[in-house]
Amino acid sequence: MRTRSPGGGAARAVREWLLIAAMLAVAWSPVVMAVPPLLLALLWDQEWLFGPVALVALALARGAAEGGHLPGRAVRPDEEPELAALVQKIADRLAFREPLLVRIVPDPDAAVARLRVRGVRTYVMVLGLPLLRGLTEAQLASVIAHELAHEQHVRHRRTDWLGRSRALLDARLGTAFRPLFAPLAAPLLRASQPAAWRAETAADAGAARVAGTAATREALARTGALAAAFHGLGGQWCSALEADGAYPADFYTALDTALRDPYVARLAAREAAEDEAVDPYASDGHPPTAVRAAALPDVEPPPGLRFRDVPLRLAHASAIERWCVARLVEPEGPASPAGAGDAPAVEPGALRPARLLDTDPDRLRDLADRAADGTGPLPLLTATERTSPADALSAALDAVADGSWPLLARRLEPGLRKLPPAVREAAGRAVLGSAVCRVLERTLREAGWTYTVRWLTTVLTAPDGTVLDLRALLTEALETGDPAPVRALLAAPDPKEVAL
Repeated sequence: MRTRSPGGGAARAVREWLLIAAMLAVAWSPVVMAVPPLLLALLWDQEWLFGPVALVALALARGAAEGGHLPGRAVRPDEEPELAALVQKIADRLAFREPLLVRIVPDPDAAVARLRVRGVRTYVMVLGLPLLRGLTEAQLASVIAHELAHEQHVRHRRTDWLGRSRALLDARLGTAFRPLFAPLAAPLLRASQPAAWRAETAADAGAARVAGTAATREALARTGALAAAFHGLGGQWCSALEADGAYPADFYTALDTALRDPYVARLAAREAAEDEAVDPYASDGHPPTAVRAAALPDVEPPPGLRFRDVPLRLAHASAIERWCVARLVEPEGPASPAGAGDAPAVEPGALRPARLLDTDPDRLRDLADRAADGTGPLPLLTATERTSPADALSAALDAVADGSWPLLARRLEPGLRKLPPAVREAAGRAVLGSAVCRVLERTLREAGWTYTVRWLTTVLTAPDGTVLDLRALLTEALETGDPAPVRALLAAPDPKEVAL
């Protein structure tokens, strides 16, 4: 089914084609500029010049040449009938008639890519295992419908090229040549972002008409929290265990269990929202979740197309989980061309398996704490030039009150100076909040406070039973410039000095 580009209009079409041309010109300009020096190097027989220039050009051109391989682990319909039936049901509803393969990846991602498989143009749907485990069937149906509807929108040539040119320019910003690209790329990305956002909200509307508004709204919020927990808490587990020569054999089960804790769920939702708010170059093609949810049409699933409020059942769940864990440990391992019943393609090297759910809670919290920053309260003491945690906390809170905290944040992390101005303040709040939270947590622990949950060191219970989320408290203090609630907290329990 061929669809029209969202919006339309001759003036908009001309503007978007001009933006596409400008973005491609900027993205490829260093490669084009490298051609004259290469020719001169050949004409003048200056090999010393040819080598460096050629390497730069190849490095910039490599991204466009990469791709074309099948990602993830293959899923055959006879091996995962429920997943295959769900995808087919949604494809039929959207009149998506193209050949469609399904692959499972370890990350919380979902996408549809066009590839040539044995010479035939094929569509490949990628679904992340965290989504398959963490979403209900109705929410998963919404995610699948969004990706298929989005693919139908980008069949319009202008929409397709707009997305490709934005992606290429965004990729250039992730290279060592960012200072060269940023002044030209940011205005172009900002100007083309509304068109990219229209495509996303149009796909969201298509998803809502398949799975219903409620399930689509829930899926938008849930996928953001899953991604934040996967990359945040899950990334800390993997990093800390790898440093100890181990890997988390029950990674996905532990992540599911952790997300059922309300404090972990709230932290993940907060981190997802904070991540959405940081977009210095307007490169994010997805609107913030709140914007997407507000734009949804108010519809119910069509009659006869109802979905369950429980996760989909995978017939070979254990084998798929083992394969995905192996990919977490060995990301460069080969993709699996076979079905779900196969063993992992590679073993996780010389690392020994460890079970997070069997780990002592203090040890588990230590893993996350050490992966985030194993230096304890020392950074804040050094940055404030104080000799005791209490004095360092007082100095940090003074800086919050008088507005000089960005300077203190830069002392903690000198690299903040190199960040774009649009994200420097938010990143500085995160750096300072983490450093203050570490000292505050240890101070309160010495005063008799205890950990509330096994997953986090930042949620504590007071001797009187009061539960406090330290990160939320400090985030509010930094955003409002009012450290009074933190000072009151320190004064109430008469916290002891912490021995370093």
